[in-house]
Amino acid sequence: MIVRVQSDVFDAGAELNSFAQGRHDIGAVVSFTGVVRDTKGDLQEMLIEHYPGMTQGAISKIVQEAVQRWDLADVLVIHRYGPLKPGAPIMMVATASAHRAAAFEAADFLMDYLKSRAPFWKKEITNDGAAWVSAKDADEDALNRW
Repeated sequence: MIVRVQSDVFDAGAELNSFAQGRHDIGAVVSFTGVVRDTKGDLQEMLIEHYPGMTQGAISKIVQEAVQRWDLADVLVIHRYGPLKPGAPIMMVATASAHRAAAFEAADFLMDYLKSRAPFWKKEITNDGAAWVSAKDADEDALNRW
């Protein structure tokens, strides 16, 4: 199980290839990569802040919960911090399992957690100024189903 919190950009394809390379015990790999979205066309950057030890520990704990709930062979979580431009990758989740249902469900669970509970603070810097991003009810509802 790998959890990385980093400022550096990552190559999702290379990460996924490395994650699954040489594995003959798995029948499914599910991955998701989140990118910085500019819905209004005026986003200059997204600034993501965190407390390093706290963030790493919180994500590692939820990965362990996923491993206990589903029959997973491996998990990869990468989440970036710092200033990110529109279109840049923010995070990646990959899960590997003998069967697809476990891989899909665990990946979905981890993504919902990262969106709603991982200790990151996001600020959008637009042409009109800067504002912290508030939690959305839909994200909480998604997390509550687990």
